[in-house]
Amino acid sequence: MIGRSSIVFVVAAWAALSGTAALAGGWPVTGSIVALPSDDGDGPGALAGAEPSGPLPPAPRDAAGHPELTGYWKPLRQKGKPTGNLGRDLPGFQLPLTAAGQAALAYNRTKTIDPEALCILGGIPRHDASGLPFAILQTTKQVAFLYWYQDYRLIPVDGRQRSPDPQPRFFGHPIGIWRGSTLVVDSVGFKDHEVWGDENADPVSGQVHTIERWSRPDAYHLHLLLTVDDPKFYTHSFDYSRTWVLGRPGEGLGEYACEENNIDAKHLGPGPGAIGPNGNRGADLPETLPDNPPSPDYYRNHAALR
Repeated sequence: MIGRSSIVFVVAAWAALSGTAALAGGWPVTGSIVALPSDDGDGPGALAGAEPSGPLPPAPRDAAGHPELTGYWKPLRQKGKPTGNLGRDLPGFQLPLTAAGQAALAYNRTKTIDPEALCILGGIPRHDASGLPFAILQTTKQVAFLYWYQDYRLIPVDGRQRSPDPQPRFFGHPIGIWRGSTLVVDSVGFKDHEVWGDENADPVSGQVHTIERWSRPDAYHLHLLLTVDDPKFYTHSFDYSRTWVLGRPGEGLGEYACEENNIDAKHLGPGPGAIGPNGNRGADLPETLPDNPPSPDYYRNHAALR
């Protein structure tokens, strides 16, 4: 039986063979998603993307005429919009919580440690709200999303039907279909424990239903419109949208072993820390970072890090 790490290795190696097509007005569009250090220091360590200069060429297309989503995609920061917050498009960044949702949010923030900090899969919708880059490998039968933490999900686009009683998963059970130039991913069957919906510990239940609409409006941009419907925790469905930019040549996913030397796990306390007026977590962190590694006194003196 092939293990999870072996699958990621095979997929990444296959993607490395896809080559590079040079485009005028910016950097080359590449299908390679294997990390290679770049000469200018803007390699895998540069997590945020930047808008390219010059004209925007059209998106490449596959043999079936669909936009080619394959690539390494870096998040764009949008002024006035928080990172990692599913409520970024809502007034005051406030999600429409039910009474059960309010109780679940309070529980997440006071009783649970960030699952990703404990090397638990982030799943969906959290990965859609992540501040980290990711990669896509598109084929005629499946579209693979490869994440920074060595997680992955496979989206079937070959017309198969979903199981009527799916086993709950962190990434749910997705079914993909092309509607014109948009890849629509419909997912149900999510886990209802050890999950945060985003970086701010907003809750999602096992009843959550997500619809992702992925599009590539030009060669350099990838756009998502996400609809979240969770009748247990939210009074109505809501949308979340954002855009990524194509990584530069030589950038891509690197090896990441969450379980190795995870020495800070035992120091972590519950919740994401204070959420600032800008909708981002970390409002209670000190402006000056401590020496690495910090002394035990540092953790005792900074409640947000315990």
